[in-house]
Amino acid sequence: MSNRVTLPAGTVLGKSYEYGCDVNLGTYAAPDWQPIRRMSGWQPSTPGTTTDVATYDDLGSPNEDVTGRGFASSFTVQGNRSLATGLYLRELEAIIAASKGKLEGAVLDVRWYHKPENGTPNPTDAGRAFVTVEVTRSNTDNTGIEVKSVTITGKGEFEPIPNPFQGWSVTAPTVQAISPEGAGSGELVNITGTGMLGATTVTFDAIASPDFEVINGSTIIALLPDGTAGSVPVVVTTTGGVSTPFVFTRGE
Repeated sequence: MSNRVTLPAGTVLGKSYEYGCDVNLGTYAAPDWQPIRRMSGWQPSTPGTTTDVATYDDLGSPNEDVTGRGFASSFTVQGNRSLATGLYLRELEAIIAASKGKLEGAVLDVRWYHKPENGTPNPTDAGRAFVTVEVTRSNTDNTGIEVKSVTITGKGEFEPIPNPFQGWSVTAPTVQAISPEGAGSGELVNITGTGMLGATTVTFDAIASPDFEVINGSTIIALLPDGTAGSVPVVVTTTGGVSTPFVFTRGE
């Protein structure tokens, strides 16, 4: 008997570093999201609040319902400072200020999300919460770099949000290949390149594809619109910009 595990095509093993967390330096209604840079060790949890609902029918056994979920996490941040001002990066300054504050001055608005190296972000692995903050100074030896250990604890329930991550760099896409050559109207083609996430239109000779699907950051499957056989420019548009036209030879 084989112990080999067969996975669906197109799957990839997640990496420990594929998460991000932002601090809101604006208001709740008009947020100014600043990613926490030089972060490591992201360790989130959603601790539950329980209520005892045991009755005689449980015959002395425990019986508790989870009536709410909070949010908490710990992580570390390298203490990068400005040579000109002596200040830390602005998100770390906000974290440290909250760790020293009281009442609303001790609260931060944060969001966290799946941040993959490649492929499409998990659309449901993201949240937003108001948190209180504790900071301690790590690496207190004689040779180590400055590191802050941060613990954040949610106030009330966290809010599930759409994953805001758009890729490591939101730049114009590039089209590097289209296959199969000679595909005609109503047939599917594979468009490969870079920066495909968030594609809004795919055009063949300035005619929009009637249907396409973004598979990941490097692949789009598109339905060819009606058109004339021959060499045509193909253009992909995303939130990061417009690709340079790629010449594709299509059939009728």
